[in-house]
Amino acid sequence: MAEDSNKPKKKLGFYWVYIILIAFFIGSIVFSGSNSAKQTTMSELMQMLRDQDVDKIELVNGKTAEIYLNDKGMQKYFPGQTNQKFGVSPNYTLSTTEARLYEKVDEAQEGLSNPIEVTPVERHNWGAEIISWILPLLLIVALYVIIIRRMSGGGGSGVGGGQIFSIGKSKAQLYDQEKDNKTTFKDVAGLEEAKEEVMEIVDFLKNPTRYTRLGGKIPKGVLLVGPPGTGKTLLAKSVAGEANVPFFSISGSDFVEMFVGVGASRVRDLFKQAKEKSPCIIFIDEIDAIGRARGKNIMSGGNDERESTLNQLLTEMDGFGTNSGVIVLAATNRADILDKALMRAGRFDRQIYVELPDLNGRREIFEVHMRGLKLGNDVDKEFLAKQTPGFSGADIANVCNEAALIAARKNKESIEKQDFLDAIDRIVGGLEKKNSVITPSEKKVIAFHEAGHATTSWMLEHAHPLVKVTIVPRGKALGAAWYLPDERQITTKEQMYHEMIATLGGRAAEQIIFGQISTGALNDLEKVSKQAHAMVMYYGLDETIGNVSYYDSTGQQEYSFQKPFSEKTAEKIDAEVSKLIESAYQEALRILNEHKDGLTQLAEKLIDKEVIFTDDLVAIFGERPWKQEERTFSKRKKEDENQDYPENTTIA
Repeated sequence: MAEDSNKPKKKLGFYWVYIILIAFFIGSIVFSGSNSAKQTTMSELMQMLRDQDVDKIELVNGKTAEIYLNDKGMQKYFPGQTNQKFGVSPNYTLSTTEARLYEKVDEAQEGLSNPIEVTPVERHNWGAEIISWILPLLLIVALYVIIIRRMSGGGGSGVGGGQIFSIGKSKAQLYDQEKDNKTTFKDVAGLEEAKEEVMEIVDFLKNPTRYTRLGGKIPKGVLLVGPPGTGKTLLAKSVAGEANVPFFSISGSDFVEMFVGVGASRVRDLFKQAKEKSPCIIFIDEIDAIGRARGKNIMSGGNDERESTLNQLLTEMDGFGTNSGVIVLAATNRADILDKALMRAGRFDRQIYVELPDLNGRREIFEVHMRGLKLGNDVDKEFLAKQTPGFSGADIANVCNEAALIAARKNKESIEKQDFLDAIDRIVGGLEKKNSVITPSEKKVIAFHEAGHATTSWMLEHAHPLVKVTIVPRGKALGAAWYLPDERQITTKEQMYHEMIATLGGRAAEQIIFGQISTGALNDLEKVSKQAHAMVMYYGLDETIGNVSYYDSTGQQEYSFQKPFSEKTAEKIDAEVSKLIESAYQEALRILNEHKDGLTQLAEKLIDKEVIFTDDLVAIFGERPWKQEERTFSKRKKEDENQDYPENTTIA
């Protein structure tokens, strides 16, 4: 296959110049000191002198004797050769000292008529001497050049480099339409309302005249708000893949440095690059890292680096200058702590709430993440969507991946329904500890505890219906119960009260059966205490405290050392919370005393089987008299005749 002619050719770097120079000097040393002379010994030299085979002897630098043979010696030691072959090179060399050489030469020629004199010679190896002081200098210069190039950003990667001279440059990554993995709106499921909002921004960039002909202007900023894992960053990736305009992505923490003024400098550099490539999109992930409300942290000084960065961002988004054609897309899960100036119209014109997916949304998300999986015939996406209430898109992706791993661990050819259920249990409850050491008495207490939860929830109208109970330890829990909660938009006091009773059913069962309680209800007590505090302090569901809420949606109380209520009110809150929890506990005791036989049967079955399901509760207590309420929603019929929506639709 022929090579691509458009492939960029490698250039000869300046480092090769230093390599060539060093090689030249080393070569000069090696070749200057090399000759064809043979090494000899002092006894051989003395024999040559007695036989008068030596023409001359030169003592070089008082260390090395160079021996030149005459014609007679050449015929004797090098037959068929002449001195012309050697030229100025000696025939033999001998390492010795000056005094010893003179002594031995005189001794060997004693009595001869024409003795050979030793000629002292001073000879310099200029290559070695030059390189001895030039090479260190060259190394110092090369090191200096390399440091300067790296400090100026030449050795870094990305936009602006990452070195000391480019520390004020933006670290934003420019999305490459060709090289980067392209994500489209087809890869985003369960976020239909959010997709419609974002798709309009993309459509504005593709077809601006459709909107500008009516005088409309492109929004300056879009803020994606929602819980973690709901797909905010995925939505931004789909915008990058669909918009066909330059897309800069950066994290809010990339603006934060220990050096003063760096964050503001990076904001300026980012928007400078964006203006040069206008129209374009800037995506700032986790913007709460720099967008927190100013002046709320009393521990920070007057020259807060984060506030300076935020001020520069506010100016760039909507200040004296203009940023036409630059759209800022940001994401956060803590919109309540963002500065009001950042949230106003003209900066973030649109706030898109990316909520946890509902039943239909979860089914669509399962369809997206199941595309590349080998599924069995018994896998039902509708069933799995019902089994995962409260799961985010990231949780569902994790379920699909865990199911594939579980099936592969069992050497299956396809992923079956049970693999998905095991994956859900793994994510919700943690890793199953089959080899955990539990005594029979502890196992009995755990069984009655979990049976107490199951019994009370089955007997209460507004408690969540049970799906599965197990006494096999998972994670940090010794036992666990799975419920299928109603997906409510609002919750009444009675519903919350029934949930508290069901939560305390475990401890109540221990009290009834064993006459004592254990530490196994720690998680239950924590959950009930938080729920009771929320009912009294936030939702105004207590008659004594009244219709008062001490909830702070702005986050200002985070830095306050004072409570928003008096000490007398605090005593009332504590009393009402304790009263509410104790009332729920007494109600749990009453329900379990009435159904003590069923509780015992359920616990014994749980000890025997370790896992029970809804059918086991039906066999003991019968069907629940309450059915799950059908959820209805309506869509307003638009006046446009081309868009017709059903006025009322019912879903399970």
